[in-house]
Amino acid sequence: MVNWAVVGVGDITTKRVLPAIAEEPRSRVQAIVTRNPEQTRAVCEYFGAKHVCTTLEEALADQEVNAVYVASPVFLHFPQTMAALAANKHVLCEKPTALNLDEAKTMLLTAQASGVHYGVAFYRRLFPVLSRARELLRQGVIGQPTLVWVTCHGWFNDEVVSHRAWLFDPVKSGGGPLMDVGSHRIDVLNYLFGTPRLVSAAMSRQTHQTPGFKVEDNATLTIEYNGEFGPLRAIVDVRWNSQVAGDDFKVFGTHGDMDLTPLNSGLIQWPGGKESHPADVNFHAPLLKHFADVLEDGAPLICSGEAALATDRILNEAYRRD
Repeated sequence: MVNWAVVGVGDITTKRVLPAIAEEPRSRVQAIVTRNPEQTRAVCEYFGAKHVCTTLEEALADQEVNAVYVASPVFLHFPQTMAALAANKHVLCEKPTALNLDEAKTMLLTAQASGVHYGVAFYRRLFPVLSRARELLRQGVIGQPTLVWVTCHGWFNDEVVSHRAWLFDPVKSGGGPLMDVGSHRIDVLNYLFGTPRLVSAAMSRQTHQTPGFKVEDNATLTIEYNGEFGPLRAIVDVRWNSQVAGDDFKVFGTHGDMDLTPLNSGLIQWPGGKESHPADVNFHAPLLKHFADVLEDGAPLICSGEAALATDRILNEAYRRD
């Protein structure tokens, strides 16, 4: 049985992580760590948490806890993950991994030395449509892939900036859309195409002038790969300054194009074919099931801290160049 201590009770936790644990038969919520137990007591009771803790140390002292889900703001990922690893607990950490590459490396090395499982919540690796895309690419349905176009565009108004202030403070979030949504897209590219090399990075704050908005509101990266499909280039454009939503993922090849737009839809089209492979309604459900497979059945960890480090390197270099 995977007995989880869940750290943080934000939207991701209440809408995705806790429901995913609740529906996984080999998992249960042993403890929830929150600074406001009275405000979150109804949530804790609803999901059957045995204990409500005000500190992580209290939860880690519970001998029944054997896994920790870190769902706190990014600046807390490093200290909380390190504390959990020191207590010999398995860890699944929300993305992005940490504020910087040094923290991410230390988390990974500590987990490897401890002999526990350590994953990062890049759940799109478990999307059925991505497995199908890789199969089709290997079959050569578009010839040799040469270019990938990836976007994630959205908008934040002043109310959101005020409500989620930490997300727009680089000291606490590490950065803006590149860290938040760009990290997911870069990880998908790494999953499909291998080891990335950053060619160029440009980012700025073009639109948002709200005093609390201190991160970039747009970023554009050029990344190159030279893996099993040969050399190709990817362009990743992420924005919090577009009121026209976008979630593009398109692979251009020598003999045609493969379109997975919008990426979250599960749709895939290529010359002569169109299929639908929708993800679970709760994107975190397959992730929590997979982690239980790892702990209970010895399955290889797909969303590993080691795999995430490739994304951490690209993010680190992009912000360093800016």
